[in-house]
Amino acid sequence: MTTEAEITSADVRSIVAPEAAPPPEEAAAAKPSYGALLVVLAGLFITNLDFFIVNVAIPSLQTNMHATSAEIQLIAVTFTIGLAALLITGGRLGDLYGRRKVYSAGVLLFTVASLACGLAQNMTELIVARGVQGAAAALVIPQVLGILTTAYSGKQREVAFNAYGIALGAAAVFGQLIGGLLIQADLFGSDWRSIFLINVPIGVLVLALTPKLVPESKAEGRTGLDWTGVVLVTAGLTAVVLPLVIGREQDWPVWTWYCMAAAVPLLGAFWASQRRLAARGSSPLVSPSLFRDRAFTVGSVAILVYFSVMASFFLVLALYLQQGHGTSALESGLLFVPLGLGFFVASAMAPKFAAKLGRQALTLGALVVAAGDVAFAQTASALGTSGSVAWCIPVMVVCGFGMGLVVAPLTSLVLESVAPEHAAAASGVFSTGQEMGNVLGIAVIGVVFFGEAGDHPTAQGYGDGFMLSLYVQAGICVLVAALVQLLPRKAAKA
Repeated sequence: MTTEAEITSADVRSIVAPEAAPPPEEAAAAKPSYGALLVVLAGLFITNLDFFIVNVAIPSLQTNMHATSAEIQLIAVTFTIGLAALLITGGRLGDLYGRRKVYSAGVLLFTVASLACGLAQNMTELIVARGVQGAAAALVIPQVLGILTTAYSGKQREVAFNAYGIALGAAAVFGQLIGGLLIQADLFGSDWRSIFLINVPIGVLVLALTPKLVPESKAEGRTGLDWTGVVLVTAGLTAVVLPLVIGREQDWPVWTWYCMAAAVPLLGAFWASQRRLAARGSSPLVSPSLFRDRAFTVGSVAILVYFSVMASFFLVLALYLQQGHGTSALESGLLFVPLGLGFFVASAMAPKFAAKLGRQALTLGALVVAAGDVAFAQTASALGTSGSVAWCIPVMVVCGFGMGLVVAPLTSLVLESVAPEHAAAASGVFSTGQEMGNVLGIAVIGVVFFGEAGDHPTAQGYGDGFMLSLYVQAGICVLVAALVQLLPRKAAKA
């Protein structure tokens, strides 16, 4: 019979180092607390927040820095390309050289780049610093899930993954509000610079606490970085992201189509190289064995599709509120609070829903978002251009609730069965799917929105574009619910 002491010892050993368990007394001393969770989620939050928060600063940049529309566009483009193109490489670096080490390096680089953004004297300096921010975020983000996967197990891992989903959603939901509050406060006359400078003290604190609270882990016995894979995947993802994020603004010139066409052979060559390396027993950037797990494969596709809805929803909602109804950035941000309330309530309930319903908890969440989108479109139609946007609050709560039911369980589902030695690399694939979904959603829904609203939209045009976008997003959510049915039942219950 197994004693209680033996069970406790085994649990501790599996949490600290699944690959090589230390003696029980060492394991107990090394057992990570939830302080480690808070430290890595702080890094996750600020890096994801910078994807959304910069939109709030656009009017100030145009006024104070005399930024052109092309320069404004490049602020978002450089960050997005640096992030999306390097996430898989960032995850692999964590597996090879230590996730805590690479996480700390990424936070340090992100903090320095944020300071450079806040002190930039011209748009060129700001654009270059934003590119460095994106590359630094690509080092940070995959390490977070890698650290959580290897540091926690059982109930602790469930709590950690749920907290990850909450942090991820909170950065998106409250980006508008946080940015509006910082610019409105105008601390020390910093205006738009405050949205970047706020990262500096947070980054310094995270750097100070990481060595003390976060356990180190890496994939033992695997050496060398697949530089051919790095070049191919970076070039291939850039060839996808670059035209998507700036194509619509430039009316889809010929080069954007050539660029996207070039992505196909580049990514095909990348996958072929990964299969060859794996067959030889070498260390590929992304192990093909990851995709033999149906939960990981289907879940990764579901993540890409689902996040295309989330990012585009926040974009068109901000345009609708600020341009269609004339609310300020701060007022618009405050209207995101009901959305956040629904999100947090659902996030707290999500583990219970997942335990009872399995994969159908994700179906329920996706269908709630779809219903909320349709109800929101009907509400916007009834309001016209003169109705009070306060009437939007109930449907925003519904949309936020549905989002919360999906994000945390989906994270657990995709990564639950991943072997510890592939943790950060799998997290890089996961995060790349998320970012590619963001970019794809903004590109597709941007075409739908402005196609309906027109090139020079009126207030009514913004409302019409918003309504059509919501119907398309509702359809995508139904597609997510259908994809969920392909997930294995046992993995969905994990």
